This record gives sequence, C-alpha cells and structure tokens, in this order.
Amino acid sequence: MKQHTVIDSPYGPLTLVATDGVLSGLYMTDQRHRPPEDSFGDPDDLPFAEATEELRAYFAGELQDFSVRLHLHGTPFQRSVWAELRRIPYGETRSYGQLADALGNPKASRAVGLANGKNPLGIIVPCHRVVGADGSLTGYGGGLERKRRLLDFERGADPLVSRPDRRSPAPPFPRP
Repeated sequence: MKQHTVIDSPYGPLTLVATDGVLSGLYMTDQRHRPPEDSFGDPDDLPFAEATEELRAYFAGELQDFSVRLHLHGTPFQRSVWAELRRIPYGETRSYGQLADALGNPKASRAVGLANGKNPLGIIVPCHRVVGADGSLTGYGGGLERKRRLLDFERGADPLVSRPDRRSPAPPFPRP
C-alpha cells in the first residue's frame, strides 16, 4: 500500500512516498524520472512524521546523516550504488569513477551514473554529492541549480537558506 504527502523545503515542494509505511520516494517538482502522481497512493501525513522531522533538521543545519527507515526498490546494482551514496560524507563530493572504484568495478562509472539518476530518494540518499571526474557539476534529476544549491548549503554557503552554523565565504567545490 502506498501513501504520500507533500512538504515544503528551501528547494521547493518535496513529495514523500511510503510503501507499506516505509519511506520509498522523495521527489522534487519537475524532477527527471519522477513517477506519475497517480502512482504515489493516497494522501496521508501519518507515515511521514520521522522523515519530515529529519528533513526539517537537515534544512536547519542540525542533521547531517539520515536514519529514517527506507524501502529502496531497484536492481541489486542500483541498491549497491545507493548504499555507496549514503557513505559520502556530508559536505563532500565523489566522482562517478570513485563510486565505481568503491564498488570494486572501476569500469562501471557510466552504470553508476545511470543508477545515480534513478535514485528514488534524493537528498536522503545524497546523489547530489556526485560530480564529474574534473569536479564539475554534472546531471542531477532535480536540476543543476538545485544540485549547486544543495552542495552550497552543505558547505554553509547557500544564501537563500538561513541556518545558525553558516560559514562564509565557502571555498570552491572540492575536487574528488
């Protein structure tokens, strides 16, 4: 059984989806690979209390690692990529090649990129922390501007998000 709710964020509305009461999707407006609205199930805020609280804390600069239970539906390879994404520390980036190396398959950077693009739980499974081999911003399902802002936010430099621990000015994006 699926349910959904929509919450506000500094990056626009986020649609949260639960499968059998466990968070299975987080989608931004105009997101590439966003499932059709009618696949999100009935509207219901109840299954999302923990996810909503963790996202609120993240956007307030009070949380760096999410602990909410996740239902990640994908191929074994996709799930391994998504697990590796969760190992990228807050405020840091990795290249597709570095992720492929970490998975023990250095020639799989394109496949890592495809799996990264299919991530159903953006922000919580931080696909925004993946950059090109030269450190440049590359594709992001939520759009490159959101990706830039999320990375800036984690480095304390997004001028559109107010948070108590903000550092300024931020250095350029770290190269992997």
